Parts: sequence; structure tokens; C-alpha cells
Amino acid sequence: MATNLLNLSSSFTPSTQSLRRNPNFTQFISISVSKTNKSLIQSKIREIFMPALSSTMTEGKIVSWVKSEGDKLSKGESVVVVESDKADMDVETFYDGYLAAIMVEEGGVAAVGSAIALLAESEDEISEAKAKAANSSAFSSPSPSPPPEVVTEAVATPSPDPTLIATAAAAVAKPVAVASTHPASEGGKRVVASPYAKKLAKELNVDLNTLVGSGPMGRIVAKDVEAAAASASSAVVSESGKASSGQVVSGSPGIELGSVVPFTTMQNAVSRNMVESLNVPTFRVGYTITTDALDALYKKIKSKGVTMTALLAKATALALVKHPVVNSCCRDGKSFTYNSSINIAVAVAMDGGLITPVLQDADKVDIYSLSRKWKELVDKARAKQLQPHEYTTGTFTLSNLGMFGVDRFDAILPPGTGAIMAVGSSQPTVVATKDGRIGMKSQMQVNVTADHRIIYGADLAAFLQTLAQIIEDPKDLTF
Repeated sequence: MATNLLNLSSSFTPSTQSLRRNPNFTQFISISVSKTNKSLIQSKIREIFMPALSSTMTEGKIVSWVKSEGDKLSKGESVVVVESDKADMDVETFYDGYLAAIMVEEGGVAAVGSAIALLAESEDEISEAKAKAANSSAFSSPSPSPPPEVVTEAVATPSPDPTLIATAAAAVAKPVAVASTHPASEGGKRVVASPYAKKLAKELNVDLNTLVGSGPMGRIVAKDVEAAAASASSAVVSESGKASSGQVVSGSPGIELGSVVPFTTMQNAVSRNMVESLNVPTFRVGYTITTDALDALYKKIKSKGVTMTALLAKATALALVKHPVVNSCCRDGKSFTYNSSINIAVAVAMDGGLITPVLQDADKVDIYSLSRKWKELVDKARAKQLQPHEYTTGTFTLSNLGMFGVDRFDAILPPGTGAIMAVGSSQPTVVATKDGRIGMKSQMQVNVTADHRIIYGADLAAFLQTLAQIIEDPKDLTF
């Protein structure tokens, strides 16, 4: 009996239209021909690749396997949750079959395009797929998975002492258990956790019954266990007051001076972007804007759900309508593009990095809808559930540190955009009025960093004058 192996392209992608064109399966078909009856028997084993969930993603971390080895899969079912450089995303299968072999466990990291699992077409082929997975010469090996303490989200905390964890876990178990019933349990009788999370919980002496999972349908995943272990360790450190002999940073329990902490996936992405921004010649222009009228408007409509972020985004978008060059971008160094939409990206700080959710067509959306959309984006960002188009389509960026009392700062230009505006806090300021008297006004400082290849000083000056006029007379913001 002769056996031939054919490589065919197929697809296994998340539910994002822009990604469905990119294949990330390799299909291995064994064709067996019987000499007696000449019948064809086809055996299909598909290699599941780490998908590219964003244009900047080079590797992904397996947050959790929704399915286990041997589970039957139907087309469209979620199989694995992958952490990209910006968000966690469910990845679905476009084929029926069986999850035959998991090649990268939860918590493991794999390069985009490397194999993370095998899918068998029939139950009889599972053993064959397992053999292929075990044979390193049959498939390209994925990047080795770092140990749990390296890939954990709680990277600021060194590997905790199991004895301390056990003590702290026992101390905090009661209030957590009473707080809520696990959403993935059946009336509180059964806790649903991934195999790796169970293994990790056993190693770190963490009681799964005290945890609320962040995985699909409330499933407990590895990062939930790691976070609980880190929290328990920090509690012991703060209570004893003796740990690390004064090495723990004041006000930041669990952060030990002198420790080396690897970047998270998001921090790696931020690092790459910041280094790339050094290739762009930038300059900065500042402006002082009086905010008394804007503050009065905010107090008036705040009860209707309007946020200051939405007001600033709306004002910026209306100013960009009149100055399209400030909303343009240069990607190849030889030409620039007048963007057809005004999409305001707003920087949001997150644990271990930042992300810029995008308010699309901010100039066309009313302030109330814009505020609702912003709250939705922030919630999704904190849950790491933003879709790529919700954080990669910005044409102009806002960075606001005013809520921290910062009066002025400079922002670094994100690659692929023309300008970013840093917004400081609005503060009471003694000023001279036009009639020569001394008065008190609330003023804020804004500083715009721009790509000097396409935007010049006069462009920014005109834009900032228009922005100041809109903010100082904000009647158009509510239409």
C-alpha cells in the first residue's frame, strides 16, 4: 500500500472578516489505495497555526483552550483563546473534526504561523495525529513555552513561597467564596477550570473554589490562578512587614527592588512601536485654552452620561474637519494620505501597558452616542476584548493626563499617524482681561506632537486656534 502526503491550504481563523483571508491551517491528507479494490481512503489531519490577530502581532500567548484533546468540534465553535499584543480573542474552527493534539499548552507562547494544535477529521485519526505531534520532524516545532512564572501577567511579583501562599489563601478564602457563585459551575457544585489551571492551582496551593474565572463562560484559566497566588503572597508580605528585609517598594506590595521582570505581550508591542517612532522627524507645538465654558457645559450634561473624554474627542474631531492635513498620515516616506474618516484614538492605561481605543467618525456622531461608545470601548479594553478595528484605525490620537493633575507633558507619536495631542489638567489661573483688569479663568495646556514631513508649524498653529475657539464656545459640541 502506497501513502502520499499532500500539503493543502485551508483556514482556521477568529471571527474577524479581515483575518479570514489568511490561512493558518496546513492540511495533511494521507491517501491510501488498496491494490485489490482500488478504493480511495482519505485521512485528513490539519495543523492549527497561531493566528495573526493584529498587524503588529509577532507572537501570541495561549490564554486558555476552550476545548480539550479528544473533544469533537463543529464549524464555528471557539477552540482557543489567544492573547495578542493588545487583546484576548476567541479563535474559531471552520471545520468539523476532533481536537487531536494540543502542542502549546495554556500559558505557552508561540510565534505567529507556528503550530499550536492538530485537528483530525475523524475519531480514528486521533492516534495518528498524536503520533505526528510527538514526531518533531513531521511539523515545525512551536517556540518553547516559558515556565509559568515567566509568562504570567503578574510579572511584577517574584515566585512566591508556597508556604506563604497556603497561609494567605486560607486567610482570604472565606470572603471570596461568599462573594459569588462561580459562573461556570452548576449551582456551585462543580468548578470549571482548564487542565493547566488545575495543575497550576495544585502547585501553588490555590483553592479553585475561591476564584471567579475570566475565561469563556467564566472558566478558570491559568492567569486567574497566577493572579490569586500573587495576591495571596502580597497579602502575607504586607501583614508580616518583615518580608524582603525592606526590599519591597513602599506602596507597591510584592514589587521587589533589583528583580528582573520580562515584558508582557503588550509591553513588547508598546516597546516596538516606541522604537519605530524614533524614525519619524517630529516637532511640538503648545497652546493654552480657556475651559470655563467647556466646564460649565460638562456639568450641565454630565448627568446624561456625557464624559469629558467624549467632549474633548468631539471638539478635536470638529477642528480636524477644518484642518485635514493634521488628520493625514505618511507611511512610506514618499507620500501622504488625507484620511477619509476622522477616527480619534484615546490612550487608556492598563496593567502592563496601554491601548488606544478608537472613536470612529467622531465628527459625525452626536456627543451622547459618542460617550456611550467610549464607555463600551473602555470596558472592552479592560477586559482585553477589543477587536483589531477598535484599536488600529485611529487617525489622530489624544493622551489625557489631566485627571492626575498633570498640567503639561509631551506625547510620543504613534507610528502610522500624523499627530498626537497631550492634554493637561484645567486649573484656575490669574489672567489679565482685555480691558486691563485682573481676573480668574480655568485654563489647560495642550501640546501636539506631529510628523514634520507632512505637517508644519503653521498647520498646527491654525488647528490649535480652531480647537481653542470650539472649546471656548462649545455650543456646537451638543449637535
